[in-house]
Amino acid sequence: MTLPFGRIITAMITPFKEDGEINYDKAAELADFLSENGSDAIVLGGTTGESPTLSDDEKLNLFSRIKKTIGGKIKIIAGTGSNSTEHSIFLTKEAEKCGVDGIMLVVPYYNKPSQEGLYRHFAAIAESTELPVMLYNIPGRSAVNMTAETTLRLAQIPNIRAVKEASGNLEQIAAICSGAPEGFAVYSGDDSMTLPIMSIGGSGVVSVASHIAGREIKQMVLEFQSGNYREALRIHHRLLPLFKVLFITSNPSPVKGALKLLGNDAGPLRLPLVELTADEQATVRKVLQNLNYL
Repeated sequence: MTLPFGRIITAMITPFKEDGEINYDKAAELADFLSENGSDAIVLGGTTGESPTLSDDEKLNLFSRIKKTIGGKIKIIAGTGSNSTEHSIFLTKEAEKCGVDGIMLVVPYYNKPSQEGLYRHFAAIAESTELPVMLYNIPGRSAVNMTAETTLRLAQIPNIRAVKEASGNLEQIAAICSGAPEGFAVYSGDDSMTLPIMSIGGSGVVSVASHIAGREIKQMVLEFQSGNYREALRIHHRLLPLFKVLFITSNPSPVKGALKLLGNDAGPLRLPLVELTADEQATVRKVLQNLNYL
């Protein structure tokens, strides 16, 4: 199967300057780093990129500047989903003008639509663009789960090409993998679930840990695809502490803290998110040291 976005997609953080403004130069530098370290694509303006705190203009500037700087080195997926269908359509159309390679649409949060509402929301946005679409199911943040039946119904729309599944429900994800049409990709939305999801038909991962361990995650996925299951499992077990520690508090605080420890400072977070406590930072440092990253 030809994958629309590759196998390793990094949900990229948004670097900020000390005054809170986006550091576009640092963002381009980070995107280039990720392209050289295992990522086939990046998501800009997603939750890991602190999307709730970014204005439309900031998102569009980010999409445009990274596309112009990185060019065709790596695919750029724009996070244009929201809990307003009209606003999502507007942002999607503007992102398409920026030259991005695809869009990611999160399940609408807070307003808790029905399954029919979810279908109509995503269908309306997909029909407004020619770009390939990745759906994003994350009930822990959106307060509603998109069922396998709804995902498979949406998969019949030609430019809806993938889903990022972060429900943690392997039975549901297996049903999607089993029933999906040819060319529809299922990505893990949790680093720790990548190998289990691939074992039931998944294609890869939309990763946070790939900021740190992109090459190893890529190797794990390729080893699995090649049938070298023991080696894939070895890498999975080795990286599990990293996958866990990057979510000891709200994402992306831990990954930004980890990058800072590694000398790749992406600046502060925007409120309401805050930097790691001293104890949390020590925990992250210990994991990085144990993995020989520090």
